[in-house]
Amino acid sequence: MGSRQEEAQHISAESSEYDVIIIGGGPAGSTVARYAAQGGANVLVIDGRDPIGTPLQCGELVPSNDEMRRLCPDVPEIDDLFQTPDEAISRYSKSMHLVPPSGKALKYDFEGLVLNRVAHDEALVELAKKSGANYLVDQHVKSVEGDVVTLRSGKKFQAKVIVGAGGHNDPIRRDHWNEKSLKIPVKFVLMEGNYGDAVELHFGSMAPGGYAWMFPKSSGANIGLGIQRNFSKGKTMNQYADEFISKYDGEVTFEGAGSLPMSGTIKTFVKGNYMLVGDAAGMVLPSNGAGITIAMIGGRIAGQVIAEHLTDGIPLKEYEVRWKKQMGKVMRNSKRSFRLGSILFRLPDWILNRLFNRLTKGIIWRAVTCRRMLWVI
Repeated sequence: MGSRQEEAQHISAESSEYDVIIIGGGPAGSTVARYAAQGGANVLVIDGRDPIGTPLQCGELVPSNDEMRRLCPDVPEIDDLFQTPDEAISRYSKSMHLVPPSGKALKYDFEGLVLNRVAHDEALVELAKKSGANYLVDQHVKSVEGDVVTLRSGKKFQAKVIVGAGGHNDPIRRDHWNEKSLKIPVKFVLMEGNYGDAVELHFGSMAPGGYAWMFPKSSGANIGLGIQRNFSKGKTMNQYADEFISKYDGEVTFEGAGSLPMSGTIKTFVKGNYMLVGDAAGMVLPSNGAGITIAMIGGRIAGQVIAEHLTDGIPLKEYEVRWKKQMGKVMRNSKRSFRLGSILFRLPDWILNRLFNRLTKGIIWRAVTCRRMLWVI
């Protein structure tokens, strides 16, 4: 029996008009596509990669659904949003270690999933396709003007709503927004070896203004760091990465790099018929670098609002209203923690070592998990 699911597997060369076009098919874009299509919208996702999800560009850690309920209590229907299949989960972790330069870790209970990120993103694409979304891969967007998206190939597509989900270099963000975001470069490797069960975040001069990480997988680990360049004291990103990664013994099987917007969400996500979501909108929690799940929360809200806009005429600005209701408090706390952390992480390592202690353990955890650290902060 013919269906939109079958039609979504391939796109007609003659089809050029859609209700919504989404630039970027990562976690943000594919989630917008899933929920907009579920609401009846005719959706096209355009992505320059083939397959989507490659190359790997992040540390691959996300909280479990139960952990997300604790971290983001105002976000509804967590289990509907995060449907991570077993094949996309490399390891379950129940412990997070926050490690100062001394190496004496503060240990916390934390339910985390270390992903196979490529499989994770492919699963999100399949969810969107099953809802009826169309995908066009290995195609790059040249420009967006009015309701027209022009590809580098010269092909043009038209849509009532156009969504920028193409990361910090998204073409809509680049050409139609002038707000700047702090971008933190990251570099990481996949390394073979046995590194235990706990995920680790390292703070101090080894990753000035950011943090380093070690996330164990079913085989090996994802190991890397991100820094603020204006704190780097003349050393290059590669030097910091090489020094930290060399602390671990094992064979490197993959090297990756990227960058994260770390100043939090930008002021507005909607301009006319344009919307931004995910990294393009700054949907990364500055205090811990979490972006995958946060982008999906924004993606669901955007997709649902688009569908309601097309059927009932609600304004696209409703996207910003719902985002603030679900994530405003968490993002505010995270921005506050990041600003304080940027001051603290300029301090000498010996001071950081003293600040990481049993008395401050709860405050540090509240900062990392985007809660108010103190009644007055």
